[in-house]
Amino acid sequence: MLKKYANKSLTQRESKQSSPEINSFKALINKKTAFFFMLLTYKFRIYPSKQQQEKLLFVLDKCRFTYNKLLEILNKQEKINQSEIQAEIPKLKEQYPDLNEIYSKTLQYESYRLFSNLRALSRLKKNGKKIGCLRFKGKDWFKTFTYNQSGFVLEIKNKKYNKLHLSKIGSIPIRTHRVINGSIKQVQIKKECSGKWFALLCVHMNEPKQREKTKKSIGIDLGTINFIYDSDGNHADHPKFLNKSLKKLAAEQRKLSRKKKGSNNRTKQKINVAKIHEAICN
Repeated sequence: MLKKYANKSLTQRESKQSSPEINSFKALINKKTAFFFMLLTYKFRIYPSKQQQEKLLFVLDKCRFTYNKLLEILNKQEKINQSEIQAEIPKLKEQYPDLNEIYSKTLQYESYRLFSNLRALSRLKKNGKKIGCLRFKGKDWFKTFTYNQSGFVLEIKNKKYNKLHLSKIGSIPIRTHRVINGSIKQVQIKKECSGKWFALLCVHMNEPKQREKTKKSIGIDLGTINFIYDSDGNHADHPKFLNKSLKKLAAEQRKLSRKKKGSNNRTKQKINVAKIHEAICN
């Protein structure tokens, strides 16, 4: 594969602030104010109706389409210019009117996603790794879209059943099984391979309260036979989630291998296999 990005350089400096695409946990320090804060992501399941699922799939597909179009334009540039790529989004909305049905910042985030991937390639190259080109995203390789800073409201009524309001999509039931401490800065909607939908809420948290030191300590070590040992001689048995599900997983995978590629039965069986993998992970 040709190294199309090897001789290209970003015309804009990489931001020193935190990325809006958050992993499970990050801690950042603002050097100017010496203020400590955290960004924490909560993952909650959402329960869209059939009509809302169709809308969510529509948004996913159009975000993928926008990403691929921006990548196509990027490949034609001699010098990479992020502002020019960002300016192509309004032109795409004029050329493809159905993009106007999607919240504007959701489409703008695809420009960030593209350049985030490009910076990742740049870091790999600096570390001496071989790099190729950014690839166009196929239907099964695009599982998320993002509302950054605005376009969402979380309505909390009780501990279990609440509403997540998304601009140009509607109100979706959400089960918040944990208390959210802090202000929500970003919402990412994700479709799992099992067909379930989740909302990932990125929350800005202030410095947590320091717990009092008890002046007691204990050593914990992972074991080969048992799961963990501690310095007091206690141990816990290994749960062996994978071993308990291997027979069922193998049987379902054999069924999958016998299904005709591209058929509805194969699609259904892929979901069954994905559900087993999900159960093992959880």
